[in-house]
Order: sequence, then structure tokens, then C-alpha cells
Amino acid sequence: MNNGCRTVSAVMPDAALTCLDFWCRGGSTWEVPGEEGLAHFLEHMVFKGSATLQAGEFDRRIEALGGSSNAATGFDDVHFHVLVPSNCAQEALDLLLDLVLDPALREEAYGMERDVVLEEIAQYRDQPDEQVFQNLLTQSFGQHPYGRPILGWEKSLINSTPETMRHFHNRRYRGPNCCLAISGAVSSHLLEQIKSSRLTQLENNLLDETKAGSFFNSIAFQNGRQTTRFPRLEAARLLMAWPMAAANDQARVMGADLATTLLAEGRRSRLVQRLREDLQIVESIDMDVTVLEQGSVVMLEACCPEEQIERVESVIDEELKRSTVDAIGDEELHRAQQLVGNGLRFSLEAPGSVAAIAGSQALWGRTHNLLSPLSHMETWTAERLQSSLLPLLQCDQAFTLLALPEDSL
Repeated sequence: MNNGCRTVSAVMPDAALTCLDFWCRGGSTWEVPGEEGLAHFLEHMVFKGSATLQAGEFDRRIEALGGSSNAATGFDDVHFHVLVPSNCAQEALDLLLDLVLDPALREEAYGMERDVVLEEIAQYRDQPDEQVFQNLLTQSFGQHPYGRPILGWEKSLINSTPETMRHFHNRRYRGPNCCLAISGAVSSHLLEQIKSSRLTQLENNLLDETKAGSFFNSIAFQNGRQTTRFPRLEAARLLMAWPMAAANDQARVMGADLATTLLAEGRRSRLVQRLREDLQIVESIDMDVTVLEQGSVVMLEACCPEEQIERVESVIDEELKRSTVDAIGDEELHRAQQLVGNGLRFSLEAPGSVAAIAGSQALWGRTHNLLSPLSHMETWTAERLQSSLLPLLQCDQAFTLLALPEDSL
């Protein structure tokens, strides 16, 4: 569109449903000091109605069409989506854009919903597993927004007002920051409707983004080590985090996905085989990549009895070192490629997940075939993994957190 708003469609001819997914570069990273938690709070307030929709009316009308709706706020972005029978998509589009682009932010609803969000923060802080994970992010990312909870801080939310939120919405929900993804059964009438929809009314210019979040501050990942005891934690955890390439380096991200699959996905992976199957010193161990726009992170988590945690760490260190020198067999590499490839293929079977992937990629300017990551995966030979990626996933380059139950003191 002329105002910079992107649209992307993924036609699935056999689908009976249509998914409309609105994306905005309006996640928690874009909050300025004093706004911590406002992006997520805004997600809540959007569903409290618009200038023409009363609280709850959007949900009732979408459900009356036989559809469903939801939303999610992340570090980098936020999205709102509806899934409806294809013959109702045009009405659903008007409802969705009205709700998201013109939220009422009514004073009476603001205070009530803020209490809901504050209770959500309290519940989050009462979950030991969540606190362990948050501690790891905070230690790894320091003062960068990736190191603080998406839910934000109570003080900032208590001090916020509808006008504060309106300013945030106006700053972020502008054409170049937004994208609409459509998947499933997509009619020509729907595509024509989009061309004259409320998307065309979004402002084209961006406000001064050097003051609007930390996308201009580079991540300074901090390695190191910490031992902390957590109340009500049921078992000891060993967690490690490593910095990885940002989301736009998809080749590198695919390599990281392959490496973590080789190391810790399924019984035949190296870490699971050694620590859980052979030595039986962990209850579980897994490793995955959290893909983020400014810099992704690889995280490992092992759950074990506290008396075994030092041995677990030692064996992990041995296995990670061994992964850089012991040959990766053809069968081992093929297994990892199949797992990663099938995960992507399976995610493209339903309109909702297709719209989510297409919308996220288009929002950040990655306009390519949704299966193109598979071509990146094919460039990762065993030799390349061992020479340029696995050496980065070593214990001395990680932030390591030993999370221990407080009750064992």
C-alpha cells in the first residue's frame, strides 16, 4: 500500500476457513521507559471495544459467524487474528480492523482491565518455572528489553493512563509498522475489499524511533554463571543460554535449529542419549532456538536431582566439546534434517499457522516462499556445522544458571 502497510496472502484452495492476521511492530521492545508492559496491556484493551463496538461485541459477532479470535504480544511484535468460515471473511475483516485500529480505551474499562493484567503479573511471579526462565533472560540480556518480562512492571502500569496508551498506539500502529496476512480460502472480493479498507487510513510517516524502544541499541549478550535458589521449585534445573543470529539471518537460524536437534531432540540425540538414556542422571533435557529480530538465543534446560547437578554439567560440557570433533554420521544428520523439515511442513497445514508465519515474515520484510528455509537447511553439511556453529555452543561461551529448590536448604 502507498502508506507502507504490507499485505500478504497464502491461498489454500481446499480450506473451508479463512484466517485474517493483523501484525504490528508493537511488542514490548518498543516501549520507552515508563511504558513497560503497555504493549501487552494494549492487547487486552483492544478487546474492550472500539468507537463503534462495545466491550464483548467483537467476540460475540465473530462467534456468531462461526469463528474464533485471539491475540499475542511478543518482544518484537503483536498480532490479532480471526479464523472464520470463508464466506464470512469480508465481515470479519471489517470487524478486526475496526477493533485493532480504533480502540476506544474507555476510562472505566481501563482501570478494571489493568487490575486483570496486574493479577496476571502476580501469577507469573508465583510460578517457579517462569521465574527461572526470566532470571536466565535477565542475566543474559541485561538492560536490553529482551531481559525484562513482556508483562512489564507494576509501577509503570499503575502510573499509565488511557492517554498514555493512546499515544503508544498512535506511535506504533502506522502503515510501515503494520501487515495483514490472509490464508486459507481467499476470494478476489476479499482482496479487493482490503484495498479500500481501514488499512489505507494508517499514517505513512514514522515518529522518531530513536526514542521509541531499543531497536537502535545493540545486544550485549553476557556470559557468566549464577547459582540461585527459588521457592517452590520442585527439582533442580541447569540452564544455559547462548547468543545466536538475528531472525533475518535465516540461514544461520536454520543451522542453529539443526544443531539443537542433533544435540537434544529425541532419544537418539546426543545429550538425551548420554544423560537420560545411558547415565540416567536427568529427568529431562531439551535445547531449542528462540528466534528474535535483534538477536536470537539458544537455550538448554536439564532437570535433575540436586545432588547430580554438578555431574550433569560436567557431562554436558564433555558432550558439547565432543560434538565439534566426533564425526556427525549421515544417518544422524538426515534424522535431524527430517525432524526440522517436517516441523516446518506440518506448520503449513492449517490456515492459522500459515497466516502467522506469512504475517511475521512479511512484517519484517522477509518476502519469500514459506518453504525456503528448507533450502537454507540443505547448505548445512556435517562439516560446516562442526566448523562454524557447534563451536559457538560451548559451556564457556554460555550464561549458565543453576536453579536449585529453596526447600532443600
